[in-house]
Amino acid sequence: MCGITGWIAYDQDLTTAGARAALEAMTRTMECRGPDASGIWQDTHAAFGHRRLAVIDIEGGRQPMLVEDGGRTRLALTYSGEVYNYRELRAELAGRGHTFRTSSDTEVVLHAYLEWGEAFTERLNGMFAFALWDPRTEELLLVRDRMGIKPLYYHPTPDGVLFGSEQKAVLAHPAVRATVGAEGLAEVLAFVKTPGHAVYEGMYEVRPGHTVRVRRDGTAVRTAVRRYWALEAYEHPDDVPATVARVRELLDDIVERQLIADVPLCTLLSGGLDSSAVTALAAKGLAEAGRGPVRSFSVDFTGQTDHFVPDSLRGTPDGPYAHALAAHVGSDHRDIVLDTAALMDRGHRRAVLTARDLPTGFGDGDTSLYLLFKAIREQSTVALSGESADEVFGGYQWIHDPAAVHADTFPWIAAGVAHTFAGGDSALGSLLAKDVLDAVDLPGYTDARYREALDEVPRLPGETGLERRMREVCYLHLTRFVQILLDRKDRASMATGLEVRVPFCDHRLVQYVFNTPWAMKTFDGREKSLLRAAVRDVLPDVVADRVKSPYPATQDPRYGAALRAELRELTADRDAPVRPLLRQDALADALAEESGDRYRGAVELVLGLDAWLRTGGIDLRV
Repeated sequence: MCGITGWIAYDQDLTTAGARAALEAMTRTMECRGPDASGIWQDTHAAFGHRRLAVIDIEGGRQPMLVEDGGRTRLALTYSGEVYNYRELRAELAGRGHTFRTSSDTEVVLHAYLEWGEAFTERLNGMFAFALWDPRTEELLLVRDRMGIKPLYYHPTPDGVLFGSEQKAVLAHPAVRATVGAEGLAEVLAFVKTPGHAVYEGMYEVRPGHTVRVRRDGTAVRTAVRRYWALEAYEHPDDVPATVARVRELLDDIVERQLIADVPLCTLLSGGLDSSAVTALAAKGLAEAGRGPVRSFSVDFTGQTDHFVPDSLRGTPDGPYAHALAAHVGSDHRDIVLDTAALMDRGHRRAVLTARDLPTGFGDGDTSLYLLFKAIREQSTVALSGESADEVFGGYQWIHDPAAVHADTFPWIAAGVAHTFAGGDSALGSLLAKDVLDAVDLPGYTDARYREALDEVPRLPGETGLERRMREVCYLHLTRFVQILLDRKDRASMATGLEVRVPFCDHRLVQYVFNTPWAMKTFDGREKSLLRAAVRDVLPDVVADRVKSPYPATQDPRYGAALRAELRELTADRDAPVRPLLRQDALADALAEESGDRYRGAVELVLGLDAWLRTGGIDLRV
């Protein structure tokens, strides 16, 4: 995986030293995404930067990559991602007369565009975000994968566009200001990811399954956005046994493809159904290929397994189940055990904020994920994750709660999940000043985003009742909720130079299961019925039958006490930039020992907002 950035300017010469200096500054922000190599390419009106994490064809895959003919550049590419079917595409292209000088998937993408034009996107299976510059037409094409696994942002300018894998790459250009208005702050606080929204004014996200083409039309610059993939509604053709068999067939093929790497590979293992399925299938695939046992890693907190206390989201600790699966498949397993001091370390939290570009309500969940990935990176470069299975197969508790399902809003908002992660949290609302709450209008913003999402849902003629509503619920999760988690996983992993692959986001599986009737998705009376049936043969019963438990959070009371101590320090600082956003009279409740975990997510977000405003050069206009 890599970090990309670039600059198109039709009224400037981008081969100058000044242009190179700006591009180098943008590229440096992507160093964490690509620790192995750096590349710069400049043309008259186009300049590309690239930071490389070498995964396939270590020597031959350097970027930006060009196709040249007679000493002239036909096409330039800066690319981040993996195309899992690149070998088949390479063979097809070779049969059509294309010649290759490397073994990389990057070069296959270049030649696929030369052969099929913009329609080549429909042939790619993978996770990717990239930019193509065609000197012949002086056009830029930005492309993002179907599910939005890899991020990509762009900022139109009067004479072109700036782009990058992360917002920070664009913000590094001297012409861009980090301005955030009321709507941008609402996007930060709302626990929903709006496709296309980049928070910073003037900046946009390339939507999943979309391309953005930039060209010059006389004296004007034209930007055309095109959707090349979206979820579609069609009648499901199979009965339950055939559906289970098809899910397993797809999973076998997906995992086999995603095991391809020229560097050490592992899996993330929580002991839940999703990560256990991926680990078991990876172990099976590696064994059949004679590549030895799979490596697996879990995260835990000091003393948590021994002193675990069930809560409304997590009924069991991960440790025993992860160990049971590791023993069952014979994985080379390691627990990454974190202590409270590491979670509260300001350097670690600063690294997380830098990686995310924005404050979030995940708190210790973000910090622990970053530390987990940092430890894994010492032994592996690629990891397979169980992310997105809950959105695909319907695994969350609230998806099975009639009150949440039939509420006139996002189901996770109705279920109060935002309380756990602070976004939209009533505790956060009590800490924010009234004028700030009025300006961002979080309820109104969330409702508008909900209505937009509902208008997009593809439907079958005559579909009514529960099946109609569950199609909506699944669509909301696959287009709004999963984006929160995919961005979190990408930023935390790339901050440590680790590539994380997500087999459950393969578009073939997503599309197939999306159209499976809800009654079939719950045919055994439980969550994720299809997935459990499809992989039960490779799992121990104790894991296959485990109830869903989300990513763990520390239960150490010292963590909450440390948060309150830092909040107390912040409130004593009259120059703290977050102070104007807060109700000073409400802070006493959050600082009280008896507040317990009620304010935990809110305090984490307040501290994150303050750090963001201090270090990000943010011009907040609320």
